[in-house]
Amino acid sequence: MSRSFFRTETILALTIVVMSIYIGIVNPVFFTVGNLFDLLRSSIVMGIFAMGVLLVIISGGIDVSFTAVAVFAQYATVRLMTIFMPEAPLWIVFLVAGIIGLGLGMINAFFISRFKLPTLIVTLGTLSMFHGFLLFAIGNKIIRDIPPSMPEFARTSLIEVAMTVGVSRLHPAVLITVAVAILTWLLLDFTMLGRGIYALGGSREAAERAGFNIPRIQYFIYGTVGFLAGIGGIIYASLNRQANPQELVGSELNVIAAVVLGGASLTGGRGTVIGSLLGVALVVIMNNSLVLIGVPSTWQRVVVGAIILIGTGLPAIQARRKAQHAAGLSQTQ
Repeated sequence: MSRSFFRTETILALTIVVMSIYIGIVNPVFFTVGNLFDLLRSSIVMGIFAMGVLLVIISGGIDVSFTAVAVFAQYATVRLMTIFMPEAPLWIVFLVAGIIGLGLGMINAFFISRFKLPTLIVTLGTLSMFHGFLLFAIGNKIIRDIPPSMPEFARTSLIEVAMTVGVSRLHPAVLITVAVAILTWLLLDFTMLGRGIYALGGSREAAERAGFNIPRIQYFIYGTVGFLAGIGGIIYASLNRQANPQELVGSELNVIAAVVLGGASLTGGRGTVIGSLLGVALVVIMNNSLVLIGVPSTWQRVVVGAIILIGTGLPAIQARRKAQHAAGLSQTQ
């Protein structure tokens, strides 16, 4: 009982509850259905990105290029669809964006797997390369004349609730995030590939001795991150009804922060889907609701950074104390 109480997910859930109660007391608007739907809408793309980042961090890596992959796939897909298939159905738009993202993710996997380069260095390089190539070769103008299937998707709703002024709508893209989270959970908890991802993060040498094909696992991880980034990019463009090559890039800190706050270890080998989703919820609440209690938007990054330090520092201190305690017991024996 005491162990489950001190789990990262439990502490994070309690933090969200306490923060929500405080914000709601200061500003009751927080507890309205409209604000809840807005928070869920803001969690859609971040939640999809977080599932890809979770795979990378569990495997012991860091990927900071997924936002560049997302905006590249988004913008390139909209350009291609506008020129060649302007009336394409939405599933084709998603498919093309996913394939483009998959290809870019494979570039990351190639350098990481083939040359065994540090993941942070590789993805920092491809972040600049993908975004720079997009702005230079493909274009840097905002495209507002997007394929009709995308704004039609933006106008759909899963639930509609009449408010005092207007109607609040819950967008069905929430279901995509839920589906991605469930598939990620099934992969990590019930497949041999998931065990290989955890094993790779725990110790690459031990994973190789256990018979796991490390290059294949890495190609799967970074290909999946790229595919999810492409899907997330199209959802983002659809909800905003435009393709902007300057957006998304720079928001990777929030996604990584959410996954780390959810209990994923930056050294690899540890992390859960439910923890990452709770981390996303906490970051979204901070980014969207701190203004309701009078915190200036310019301080939001400061708050996020402080919580990252606390959220990663406390588990590290606890782990060190446990290691010292275990070492002390072994010496006494």
